[in-house]
Amino acid sequence: MKLREVKELLDANVIVGIEKLDMEVSTAFGADLMSDVLAFAKAGALLLTGLTNAQVIKTAATRHIAAIIIVRGKEPSSEAIDMAKELQIPILTTKYILFETAGILYSKGIVGCLKKVESDVFHN
Repeated sequence: MKLREVKELLDANVIVGIEKLDMEVSTAFGADLMSDVLAFAKAGALLLTGLTNAQVIKTAATRHIAAIIIVRGKEPSSEAIDMAKELQIPILTTKYILFETAGILYSKGIVGCLKKVESDVFHN
């Protein structure tokens, strides 16, 4: 699916990356804990999050995230916008909550970049 279609499905606004709307995406990961993103998100996935700060952009860059979808009608900080422009990471915003955003995308063929955690990552 093209990022343009994601934008339409989510009635989203493009904050950064309008030139990348023809990018193909097929997976997503949703989290507000950036440690979870670092541990589980895969390169090329959409990141669904309610966080709006520059740390989200840094984390997305580290994991080679295709684009960030900020949920719940939140707007990214100016620092995050500047960093996303510099790193060429698209940011879209939607008024849908995280659960609904994931459901809408899933119903249209976007799947999780990970179905379940295969190892006992958080327990020793």
